[in-house]
Amino acid sequence: MVVTGVPQDKTGEARGFPGNKLAMLRKHPYFCDLEPEAFDQLCRYAKHATLKRGATICSKGDPGNSLIAVISGTVKMSVSSPDGRSAIFNLIGAGEVFGEIAVLDGHARTADATANTNCEIFVIDRREFLPFVRNHPALAMKFIELLCAKLRWTSDQVEQLILQNLPGRLASALIRLAGKQELVPEGRTIAVTQQELSEMVGMTRESINKQLRVWATRNWVRLEHGAIVVLDPESLQALAEAGSGSNGD
Repeated sequence: MVVTGVPQDKTGEARGFPGNKLAMLRKHPYFCDLEPEAFDQLCRYAKHATLKRGATICSKGDPGNSLIAVISGTVKMSVSSPDGRSAIFNLIGAGEVFGEIAVLDGHARTADATANTNCEIFVIDRREFLPFVRNHPALAMKFIELLCAKLRWTSDQVEQLILQNLPGRLASALIRLAGKQELVPEGRTIAVTQQELSEMVGMTRESINKQLRVWATRNWVRLEHGAIVVLDPESLQALAEAGSGSNGD
């Protein structure tokens, strides 16, 4: 069940929410080309929920019965092994959508989704969303295009894990996460812990810390409590593309 143990707002419908929240959904590539009337109809299906950090949104194996859009905060997509090890696939931020694969094919969820921070989400039930997509062929084509993009992204991630060295994998992860953040003169701030980075790239936390400190001395990054500020994305990008050298050189 979506949003395990967390009550949804009594209003239920997204229409009564401030325009900036609906605008977040409107900007997503899935929905940006919808006619205003169609978008209004979609918003009537959206249920609003406010989540506390650590709340379970859905678990691997759950029925894929809803599409979820993040309005604020961050959602962690991960899996765990029986012996307690964890791997983080992605951190989903404000304005992003997840759960569409299970919604479209009707199979179970492939990962756990957890509120990594306090966050707000919109939830659209599969029973309402699928007829909506069938009535809007252009939206169906957009889903095909973006799912193909996700498949290419996944292939890139597998390639990095297999072929890149550890510094290259870490640099790639930072570049990817930084790309979601607003560019300001002070750099791009990524709200991620070193433990989370270790679970994303398959490195120990100690190795992550050691590598980040090397890059901090070069002014490539700045380390903050619970966050990393990317100061020199060009150098990190060059390292990620080189993918060689054990010291991040």
